[in-house]
Amino acid sequence: MQSSLVVGVVSVFALASGAAAAQEHEHGAAAAEKLGTVHFATSCRAAAQPSFDRAVALLHSFEFGRAIAGFDATLKADPSCTISYWGIALSRWGNPFAAGAKPAAAQQQGRAAIERAKASPPKTDREKAYVDAASKLYADFERTPQTPRVIAYRDAMAALAARYPDDTEASIFYALSLAFAADPSDKTYVNQKKAGAILQSLFAKQPDHPGLAHYIIHSYDVPPLANYALEAARRYAKIAPSAPHALHMPSHTFTRVGYWQESIDTNIAAAAAAKREGSTGEELHASDYQTYAYLQTGQDREALRVRESLPEIFGRFNAAAAGSAAPPSAAYFALAAIPARYALERGDWKAAATLEPRQSAFPYTEAMTYFARALGAARLGDAATIRASIDALLQSRDRLTQANETYWAEQVEIQRRGAAAWLALVEGRKQDALAEMRATAEREDATEKSAVTPGPLAPARELLGEMLLQMNEPAQALREFATTLRKEPNRFRAVAGAAKAAAASGNRVAARTFSDQLLKICAKADTPGRPELQLARQSVTRSGAR
Repeated sequence: MQSSLVVGVVSVFALASGAAAAQEHEHGAAAAEKLGTVHFATSCRAAAQPSFDRAVALLHSFEFGRAIAGFDATLKADPSCTISYWGIALSRWGNPFAAGAKPAAAQQQGRAAIERAKASPPKTDREKAYVDAASKLYADFERTPQTPRVIAYRDAMAALAARYPDDTEASIFYALSLAFAADPSDKTYVNQKKAGAILQSLFAKQPDHPGLAHYIIHSYDVPPLANYALEAARRYAKIAPSAPHALHMPSHTFTRVGYWQESIDTNIAAAAAAKREGSTGEELHASDYQTYAYLQTGQDREALRVRESLPEIFGRFNAAAAGSAAPPSAAYFALAAIPARYALERGDWKAAATLEPRQSAFPYTEAMTYFARALGAARLGDAATIRASIDALLQSRDRLTQANETYWAEQVEIQRRGAAAWLALVEGRKQDALAEMRATAEREDATEKSAVTPGPLAPARELLGEMLLQMNEPAQALREFATTLRKEPNRFRAVAGAAKAAAASGNRVAARTFSDQLLKICAKADTPGRPELQLARQSVTRSGAR
């Protein structure tokens, strides 16, 4: 059989037959398409079922535009298949892991789909329960904050999964809701663990299901749990290679565990697939993760190549046509993040200090540029530029607060406080600088990064280590770099900083260990490479000569 969308029964419902049987369907028009094995049993006509299953497979891989088209095609094949409006409503919600409020236009479209489903209700109580659950996301969205609506959806999915324990799809969507409704400040990760346990149990039985692989990665997309997602990360791209997001998503795990070359490879494939499909936002998102990995491995020429491609890529971006896992905000995020990363990771402080901010509807993207400017100016002793950047960060934070974007307001406040700490250092207020930087690191540790970014532009605790090095406190700096690496393994500046701090504090063994680690991470680095790599080679050579 040629490679195709394989649709298999993965759930058993209390329907007339009560039986579960794996089955495959060949989609002639999409013979080359491979989206994994998915079956969501419905009361629709048999002729419409393959189209519905394909749409659900696309939904599981966050290919929202294609999923909506698939559900529309199902309705054309069977106008009575109104459970399709449930799929359209979930697709209109977009990426549930994208931090921030959903656009009002998308919520209006989602609610309209729910209303159409309720006007022509599905034929079974089970299908009606799916529609009722999805309706919680859109209920009175003009006045009700998003978080309680998400929690109401999670609770409705919990009830649905409990009512239909043999419905695998119900369990999968419930686990997904547990993961995306989790409180980012909860460091016990209780909901993520619960979601992961549900999904991994099912994945062992249904190893070709795209949603299972995908949501395992998301559930464990936090530092202490990332290793649990490695198997799913290494399989997801093979399960659904026709979905660009399935090619990118493994890099979330690879980034968390510091497997940089695997992240590079999968994002090269993801960006190429997204370009072919016209998903420019997804292409930019994959490019950001790719650039981050290049910079961690000292492959600066490759990172520059991606940076220089941004005008051409962004020139193709159409926010109104976005329908992938990457919302429009992700495109603007990458456009701001990539130049900032390229300057900061390489220690090009002049370039960082002179970055030009680009206005957008997303203040946190502009904030990244101002934060990078502040850090660059700090290393140049330019207090005026730091102050101007802090003022701009304050304005961005306030705009986000007024828009009830509490997550992003907090992230920008962390950046503002980090910039203020470095301003204090430039002004000679060393103890104030250190106290503020410590407090900022603690504040950042209490939050969690958004899925839109592979990592902070500069982790606050890493900045604390660099500040301590400047203050000639290498032993303290070493502790901060080591702590950073527990959260951000194999991060170039943290490893290089640890090597430098260890050497300065007379810890030759640690200096050699971190130097070795840096050279292994950077096996494909440009030559002669960054100064840190040259120092690492010298350290290893000296150690070997003793």
